[in-house]
Amino acid sequence: MPKRVNKAIELLEQDQPVFYTGSHTTSDLNYDAGRAAAKTWADYINIGMEHGCFDLSGLDNYMRGLADGGPTNSGHKTPAVIVELPVDGVSADAIRANGWQMRQLLARGVHGLLLCHAESPEAVKAFVEACRYPFQTIGLGTQLDVGRRGSAGQGPASHIWGVSVDQYLDTADPWPLNPNGELLLGLKFENKRALANVEMTARVPGIAFAEWGPGDMSMSFGYKHQPNPRPQELQDARDRVFDACKSAGLRFLESASTDTIEASIDAGVRICGSGEETARVGRAYAGRTMPV
Repeated sequence: MPKRVNKAIELLEQDQPVFYTGSHTTSDLNYDAGRAAAKTWADYINIGMEHGCFDLSGLDNYMRGLADGGPTNSGHKTPAVIVELPVDGVSADAIRANGWQMRQLLARGVHGLLLCHAESPEAVKAFVEACRYPFQTIGLGTQLDVGRRGSAGQGPASHIWGVSVDQYLDTADPWPLNPNGELLLGLKFENKRALANVEMTARVPGIAFAEWGPGDMSMSFGYKHQPNPRPQELQDARDRVFDACKSAGLRFLESASTDTIEASIDAGVRICGSGEETARVGRAYAGRTMPV
């Protein structure tokens, strides 16, 4: 039996690599697509609302389909679902003005959120606070203020998670800040402004993972497309984000292939979105025991 609601967190606690699927479009968010995805090979599903439509009704139906089509082969009620937010992390004011996005998405029963263009510690602090209930007190008084998430969305979200409302309220909090938390919050450090602050921003409590966003980072450095081979300035940017994540204890997300996944795991990459065959190779290499 699974120990957690969030399959991805359960694996990360075991220091196992996590493999996800998904895209930057939301054209297939409906009940039937959710039922079909319930038995996915992936550990979590990325829903790309940064560039895809902000389709709350479609997401609501998709999450109900996931729940009705489950459980997963590992026994979890659903695969974990992480949504890329439309709002960018440019400032605390921008996050607070768009806190409704986080409230609406979490009320649909998703298991995590990914903030793109995380440019400052203040913006990320506001992001974490927007995702927390005010009665959750772990980490308050250091870098975090009282949470801003309100009451009402816990009912439908708890149904998707397959837990009581009280259990949802207790565990809908960011992990690993809250060891019992089931929410996975991530960041993209994907432009020069974010890079300049990455060492400080990565240390904001409540964040679990991060990536360097090679596509957007390339554009920030003046390239229309990702250059191949990667120039030294981009390699340095990637390495700076990786080092900041490692120092802060954040899990690093990066693509790999069947040829490179073993080296990536050895180097410390713990979240990867490069397809089913890469996942098969990576899981075998890491000695995965949890059923897919």
